[in-house]
Amino acid sequence: MPSRGRRRCRHRKRRYGLRLLQKQACTAAETRLVSPANTGLHGRARAMKTAITEMFGIQHPIIQGGMHYVGFAEMAAAVSNAGGLGIITGLTQGTPEKLANEIARCKDMTDKPFGVNLTILPTLTPPDYPGLVKAVIEGGVKVVETAGRNPVDLLPPLKDAGIKVIHKCTSVRHSLKAQDIGCDAVSVDGFECGGHPGEDDVPNFILLPRAADELEIPFVSSGGMADGRSLIASLAMGAQGMNMGTRFIATREAPVHDNVKQAILAASELDTRLVMRPLRNTERVLTNEAVERLLVKERELGDAITIQDILPEVAGVYPKIMAEGTMDAGAWSCGMVAGLIHDIPTCQELIDRIMLQAEEIIARMQAMARAG
Repeated sequence: MPSRGRRRCRHRKRRYGLRLLQKQACTAAETRLVSPANTGLHGRARAMKTAITEMFGIQHPIIQGGMHYVGFAEMAAAVSNAGGLGIITGLTQGTPEKLANEIARCKDMTDKPFGVNLTILPTLTPPDYPGLVKAVIEGGVKVVETAGRNPVDLLPPLKDAGIKVIHKCTSVRHSLKAQDIGCDAVSVDGFECGGHPGEDDVPNFILLPRAADELEIPFVSSGGMADGRSLIASLAMGAQGMNMGTRFIATREAPVHDNVKQAILAASELDTRLVMRPLRNTERVLTNEAVERLLVKERELGDAITIQDILPEVAGVYPKIMAEGTMDAGAWSCGMVAGLIHDIPTCQELIDRIMLQAEEIIARMQAMARAG
């Protein structure tokens, strides 16, 4: 006789089965390519309409996620001008005044929608989150990407201002919580992602269909996303678009030292490491001398390790790496997708290539269906 847990699982699968089929049918009907009205776009990919492009007012269902010391105005504007959704990283700016200035700079570079990332960190001296939210609202930003802890305290002023909120989640349960508190969409981060993948270790081939089974709000895939194959696979599994981080670092407009871009080009999918697991603050980073030293500390100290033991490898390292190019300064976030990155295009070239490849895959699949 099956256990009570297995009976509940089977019941849940039957319960969501019909809803999933209905949602997949709606996704197939609503995700479509739209020919550009402007003939000056000849040679570029057509727009793709999904729930995410409609929600955020963008041409292509591609988001540049918030990245520390990467998500400056130059990065966000380049992605938005290419038809995606660029994101300024709020905590890199640090203060409401600096964030307001960065938003203004981005507006000088693009008239397209862009967003701001607000990551909620556990800290004894938290940033001025109300002030950062005020800067977002007064700056006329229409999309906020939240990450880290539950963003419920930030939502009322953002929602009152008509701002759409997409929350980054590493599990289905966290995605459902984001939906319950009123987030408009979620970014579902699989185990492959750079940065913090959570503690469940579920890759996107499982996580994305599970999210599609359970969520009512639209979601995008994140982690391991690099090209048109990533986009079409994400759509097939129920997502309405994709979020890319590491791939956007390796673009010409990314405001980071060339050493960072070259390190990504030189890396394979085997060159990332998981650090801070004993602290339950797991981060996927690109290997270097500091990272390997950190891992030795984790092995030797075991459960007795504290954040103080690894401060030399993790504290204040991002300016040294991203701005100065000192690649062994410490641990910096990088996804396994580095194994799929082989060039440094402009954001326009990258997004056009992704969308053209997606069109080719759709055409090939349609031809296969007709042949059958």
